[in-house]
Amino acid sequence: MAGPPTTSLKLDQAMKDRLLKLAAARRRSSHWLMREAIAQYVEREEQREQFRQDALSAWADYQASGLHVTQTAADAWLARLEAGEDVPPPPAHD
Repeated sequence: MAGPPTTSLKLDQAMKDRLLKLAAARRRSSHWLMREAIAQYVEREEQREQFRQDALSAWADYQASGLHVTQTAADAWLARLEAGEDVPPPPAHD
């Protein structure tokens, strides 16, 4: 059974040297480090993109409905959550 297709990655010599040094220190292959770095980057960027899409959706909802929560109400709710209380968000109003 064949593995996943190979992808070529060009690195300058300074980056290659850094990668090899870190791989030796971690007792991992440079290949493992590159795969791990790419996986972490993609995960982080997918989360950022989802956050951006959620913000755009929330903005569109606000523009359509005008419903909002004041900063004072939001701050009070967040403070209660931070204190460990399991409280619902404040109701939105126009």
